[in-house]
Amino acid sequence: MQTRTALIGAGGMARHHLPLMIETGADIRVLCEPSAQNYELALARLEELGAPPPPNEPDLAAMLDAHAADLDAVFIITPHNLHHDQAKLCLEAGLDVLLEKPMVMNAAEARSLIQARDRSGKELVVAFQGGLSPQINHAAALIASGELGELLTVTGMLWQGWKSATAGSWRQIPEMAGGGFLFDSGAHMLNSVCTLVGEDFATVAAWTDNRGSPVDINGVVMGRLQSGALVTINGCGDCIPGLENEIFITLTGGAIRTGMYGERLFVRRQGESEAAAADLPKMRGAWEQFTQVRAGAIENPCPPEVGLRMAKLWDAIVASAAQDGMPVQTGG
Repeated sequence: MQTRTALIGAGGMARHHLPLMIETGADIRVLCEPSAQNYELALARLEELGAPPPPNEPDLAAMLDAHAADLDAVFIITPHNLHHDQAKLCLEAGLDVLLEKPMVMNAAEARSLIQARDRSGKELVVAFQGGLSPQINHAAALIASGELGELLTVTGMLWQGWKSATAGSWRQIPEMAGGGFLFDSGAHMLNSVCTLVGEDFATVAAWTDNRGSPVDINGVVMGRLQSGALVTINGCGDCIPGLENEIFITLTGGAIRTGMYGERLFVRRQGESEAAAADLPKMRGAWEQFTQVRAGAIENPCPPEVGLRMAKLWDAIVASAAQDGMPVQTGG
């Protein structure tokens, strides 16, 4: 079944999503892209994929006025500071929304989008690979069920040559990005941890190092969950090219190892000599999961409620780092 879609933002990440979108029934009726160059590149990619060339309306409000009645959904793939207002407009226009990560810039915007979702009755899915992956959600269900006992600690680490790779881009402009490495690539780690633990943080302490950049490049986060479990996250964005990550979870009756994208999952139960790989399907892409949510085949694996949990964590990280690691209470 085809999904009549508008693509909001046609940059490199949007073009990355196009093959799976076309394969899985996206009928892209219109683009909303202010850059003529990005529009032309998107048209070229669509032509390669055998899809018809959609028109471009660079102004979102005008695009919705002209096309919302002929659309089912939108995929928003724009700089972070635009997410809240664009998603809110699309929900209010009666469209289901797939929203690139991170969902919003802060907790206030997250609460606003949840209210807009509730008023509209439409779907709002956040395009985090980890949050949408069967592996992360299976691990979260194991933790929540108590099958592996009490949650004790969560340890996440990631490194990437992010500083050099994003130099000169909007990703290092604080007003547009909302943060640096920890809020861009690191947002996958923050969201997956928030999905896995299934609860809010109570207290957070954080230190960041901009490494001469306008935004955070390296960072360490320590936190206590409301249940009392302890969390540490270590991110380095100024290192060799590449990207690696790992999440370790310990419980009184087992241990879990996974990745922030849900690319793997190993579970070891008490009494077992080694961890076993979970036999679960791999997630092909955010758009495919979105179409399953829209069809009612699955519940929303990455809803804005998890986005709010992550946004509260990010607000606390920013506040603590500004005070040289002073512990911050996250509040309600």
